[in-house]
Amino acid sequence: MEEMRKSDFYFDLPPERIAQDPLEDRASSRLLTLRKDTGETGHRIFREIIDYLEPGDCLVLNDTKVIPARLMGVKAGTGAAIEVLLLKRQEKDIWETLVKPGKKARPGTVIRFGDGLLEGEVLEVLEEGNRRIRFSYEGIFEEVLDRLGEMPLPPYITHKLEDKSRYQTVYAKYEGSAAAPTAGLHFTDGLLRQIREKGVDIAYVTLHVGLGTFRPVKAENILEHHMHSEYYEVSEEAARKINRAKQAKRKVVCVGTTSCRTVESAADGAGTVRAGCGNTEIFIYPGYRFKVLDALITNFHLPESTLVMLVSALAGRENVLAAYREAVAEGYRFFSFGDAMLIY
Repeated sequence: MEEMRKSDFYFDLPPERIAQDPLEDRASSRLLTLRKDTGETGHRIFREIIDYLEPGDCLVLNDTKVIPARLMGVKAGTGAAIEVLLLKRQEKDIWETLVKPGKKARPGTVIRFGDGLLEGEVLEVLEEGNRRIRFSYEGIFEEVLDRLGEMPLPPYITHKLEDKSRYQTVYAKYEGSAAAPTAGLHFTDGLLRQIREKGVDIAYVTLHVGLGTFRPVKAENILEHHMHSEYYEVSEEAARKINRAKQAKRKVVCVGTTSCRTVESAADGAGTVRAGCGNTEIFIYPGYRFKVLDALITNFHLPESTLVMLVSALAGRENVLAAYREAVAEGYRFFSFGDAMLIY
């Protein structure tokens, strides 16, 4: 297989195309449609997604919930400001975290948040400079976090989010993500009800999105890029719904790259999805053969990111980059709070 270069996935994105705020009405985002076989594009409004779903199809949603994972604290003893991002729960009160500035957080350091409502002790330094921290507090951790934490918006969003719920999907259920599965932000309860009424099965899977999602690909040869690990769960019910659609020769439509990576990780060689949980490091790039997914609803991604590589695996790099250039020219909004794309 020929070497694939990071620069093969570059496109020019003017900064003003990056959406800084969510739309008032989630389902009124624009929707660019892309046929994966021909590269033909179309322009719709997101709520018209229902026109592309047929009875018996299965729509797969990631029901993870973003935790307000950014904590602003001070170092005990010196009062120096320290920012902690919760990345992954390892045990009940022990988390893998990203600490800024890291040099102030050697093992043994105690960090106080919210006048001591929450305290963290640095246990060890992990690879890539992350820290293991043990937290102590009174009451319930999630409630303390809800009071003290902020939503960890991606680095390219500079506006402050006024309403925390707008960085959650309407069906968010299981807490554990450091970033939202943003393709799902376009759905409203009403739209999901209409989709169900049309006879489309909805399967919920869970993948806790890590900040590694935003980690840039540093290696020029993309095959040298090491994917971050993320925890996922697929219930018996979700597996049954997805497999039923496959057996009936209906479409499995994944909402977001996270749902896509979950079902592809949970599938066996024959394309049957197995219920269960685990950690996935699946890296999908051109040449990958999809075992389960037929169509993907996704937002527009960063140039040279693993997510652009994933959508290129589905629709072909040339088709994707041409569609992205068209989206830029047509004034589409990019990234987390931006517009959506259907690849089918």
